[in-house]
Amino acid sequence: MGTGQPDLSIWTEKRLRFAMEGAGVALWAWNVDTDKLILDRRSYEMWGVVSDTNVTFEDLSAHIHPADRDRVRAAFAATRAIMGQYEIDFRILVGEEVRWISARGQGEDDAMVDRTMFGIFLDVTGRKQAEESNELLAGEMSHRVKNLLAIASGLTSITSRSASSTEDMARQLTNRLTALGRAHDLVRPLPGQGQKDALLGDLLSVLLAPYDDLGAFSGRIRVSVPRMGVGEGAATTLALIVHELATNALKYGALSSDTGTLDVSATSHDDEDLVVVWTERGGPPVDSPTGQGGFGSRLINRAMSMQLGGTITCDWAAEGVVVTLTMNKESLGA
Repeated sequence: MGTGQPDLSIWTEKRLRFAMEGAGVALWAWNVDTDKLILDRRSYEMWGVVSDTNVTFEDLSAHIHPADRDRVRAAFAATRAIMGQYEIDFRILVGEEVRWISARGQGEDDAMVDRTMFGIFLDVTGRKQAEESNELLAGEMSHRVKNLLAIASGLTSITSRSASSTEDMARQLTNRLTALGRAHDLVRPLPGQGQKDALLGDLLSVLLAPYDDLGAFSGRIRVSVPRMGVGEGAATTLALIVHELATNALKYGALSSDTGTLDVSATSHDDEDLVVVWTERGGPPVDSPTGQGGFGSRLINRAMSMQLGGTITCDWAAEGVVVTLTMNKESLGA
């Protein structure tokens, strides 16, 4: 008849060692009087220390990341006064590699055997990297949400001042937000691929595609720009600018005519700046505006200077407006 107690005889030394190796457990023993450490094979490998050498706590401390070294020394010194179990995580340097180690043990002098404390090391690098990635992702998501809320708030304010009715405001705001969405889709990271840049030509073509279907013939909008990447932040700003320019062209310029054309070209004048030229032709006669311009004009001027480190100029020629956008290449990659 069984006693109902588990049979602990199966836990032979060989089987215990097998289980510890499977769990990635490394053993250590520290003599608090001599400062000598006794490590098993896995501990030597984990710390990148030559095996079968005499190692003291101070020797091992030299491998601890400088930013964590004082904290770990203080924590190990304090473990002798701790009742019960303790745990501390810290970084070590193995060559140029940074590893995260979790040291766990039992405190209190009364529990010592021959003035020696016992414990384990665990390599928790994978877990720490995952935690750091999650924290980075959470911070990035928070940053993006705040940016989107700020953009939406600004667009709502601008649109409310320029709209003639609630229906007009809803339409304008929807169009502007849709333009942002199309730009965001081009630079949205795909699973497992990380952050990516949109190509400038793809970005402009996608943003202008809806307006190309409004004329009497297709292909009236032509885009010819160098092959270069545009980062997420710059893509969002460009989406706003392109939408404002296209909206004006649709209301008053070349896109208001069935036979009007729009050419968007770009040249790189030096290593720092990219110049994009927006040329409208075939629309109604153009009159140069008076005053400071509307809220849309202020929006794109502010976006060009603050987000893209550039400028915008307009030539109100009778045959069609020509808008020149000068942008900093470094800002385009942001």
